[in-house]
Amino acid sequence: MNVASFTFNGFSENTYVLSDDSKQCCIIDPGCNTPDEESQLIDYIESYGLTPVKLVNTHCHIDHVLGNKYIAEKYNLPLVSHKGEQIVLDNMNNVARMYGVAYKGSPNITEFLDEGDLLKFGDTELEVLFTPGHSPASISFFHRASNQLIAGDVLFQGSIGRTDLPGGDHATLIASIKSKLLPLGDNVKVYCGHGPSTTIGTEKAHNPFLQ
Repeated sequence: MNVASFTFNGFSENTYVLSDDSKQCCIIDPGCNTPDEESQLIDYIESYGLTPVKLVNTHCHIDHVLGNKYIAEKYNLPLVSHKGEQIVLDNMNNVARMYGVAYKGSPNITEFLDEGDLLKFGDTELEVLFTPGHSPASISFFHRASNQLIAGDVLFQGSIGRTDLPGGDHATLIASIKSKLLPLGDNVKVYCGHGPSTTIGTEKAHNPFLQ
């Protein structure tokens, strides 16, 4: 599985395009909200001859959904996420006004994923992990064959997702990390919703929130 990362919008959010030899791809957390950012994403997809078949949100905070409408309309894709994130998406216009961010809207979540499901595209299957705490129903995606994890805002290099937003809870987030992510193995590469990638082993050993 190939992972391409793009850092978009004023929140420096990481958008991911996952692809494989089938040339199908999955777009996770499109944060693009300017024509230049949209072009960066589309240019990559077209230059590699990829066909987007999935539009997915790990969670629905504003920085991760700013490009949802654009991608959904361009590639005629439904939005895939956990059903518990719809309540977050429903409040997005108010959140956008609070942050002063231009928000173009988003389709509702119409395809639902939960713990134990598989996110499939091309020849790739990712295991869905229910990892709430940063948001009410965050999900993470583990590609066991290559030891790669798309973690959203659950776990960062040297940090964890904030828990002071509506639906967040610190104890729940720590429990999600310790019960769902750490057991995956020290060699697992973690692609985070913000900042650089890391590994489970590095965070287990050095992340101050996990000691």
